[in-house]
Amino acid sequence: MKITAAVVEKQGDPFVIKDDIELAPMGPDDVQVHMVATGICHSDEALRKGDAVIGYPIILGHEGSGIVEKVGSNVQNFEPGDHVVLSFYACRNCDNCLKGIPTQCLHYAENNLSGVRPDGTDHFTENGEKLADMFDQSSFTTTTVVREANCVKVPKDLDLRRLGPLGCGYVTGSGTVLNTLKPKPGDTIAVFGTGAVGLAAMMAGRISGCTSVIAVDIVDSRLELAKELGATHAINSKNEDPVAAIKKLTDGYGVDFAVDTTGVTSVMEGSIKALNQGGVSACIAVTPHHIDVDTWNDLCVDDKSVIGVNMGDSIPQIDVPRLIRFYRQGMFDFDKTEKFYKFDQINEANADSGSGKTIKPVLIIDEDYKPGE
Repeated sequence: MKITAAVVEKQGDPFVIKDDIELAPMGPDDVQVHMVATGICHSDEALRKGDAVIGYPIILGHEGSGIVEKVGSNVQNFEPGDHVVLSFYACRNCDNCLKGIPTQCLHYAENNLSGVRPDGTDHFTENGEKLADMFDQSSFTTTTVVREANCVKVPKDLDLRRLGPLGCGYVTGSGTVLNTLKPKPGDTIAVFGTGAVGLAAMMAGRISGCTSVIAVDIVDSRLELAKELGATHAINSKNEDPVAAIKKLTDGYGVDFAVDTTGVTSVMEGSIKALNQGGVSACIAVTPHHIDVDTWNDLCVDDKSVIGVNMGDSIPQIDVPRLIRFYRQGMFDFDKTEKFYKFDQINEANADSGSGKTIKPVLIIDEDYKPGE
């Protein structure tokens, strides 16, 4: 089956829209999805420019939303016409999947970051040559074939164009707080970086009952949005020392939890310094940068911890519907971070994401889609 897709030919190249991409045929566990829209994530940019590598040429995208067109004979939970959000693939059979921790699937890397399908076959080809995929999904396409485990069913009355980023950015930020850090009502949290992941973490802190939700960024407009979405305080770290400011806001103690989404060395290190005794910092950005930690003085003396979190320790089939319920109740207004672009504006959208002009670019792949129909 021929489809249209955005291809990155070599490391650092711009996206090129191509109309002659061959999509792999369906298998018994597969779901064919007509793509309506997809978010652009900083992970896509990291892979495009080579901060992380799967292989080239590659079709990126992993925040897709669409409508089921066909299902394989073994598919049990989906049928044509269902609206779905796509997320990462987990095998469902290894020890960690059976324990309910799909983000720690023992086959996670080979299934999501190897560039091929879980069975080792090519997802996409061009003139017989392999194109690497991402997350067994590659949502920068007009149509894709995924496994049932990639899919999350979502309500048809919601605007499908807005929902795709729930499958990665929003579930990663919120899940880091709700599933991993698990603050209690009355705790305090600081979020460094107010992009989509950071704002999702911040909103989750508010949902959890944190009495201080501190947003840190260098862009005033983003900090204003953070306050609109529930931050109790906003710090522009270009204008003041964020660690000192956080300590001042917390009676000199620091916050119980911190989330860094910037991947900037000084900011990640600052997230640790801003912690209260016993505090935990989750550094979750896709970044080539490292941090320098004095394990005794920076961690042990004050019983602090630094952790990594993959995809918010989420189970997408549980967490995405939970976020939608929060959204319906006005507690998780993720749509305020989004801006729509046409599919052929992908390079402009990606540049706007990188510059901070747009928090969450969303590519509209099916311009004929009408919400609610």
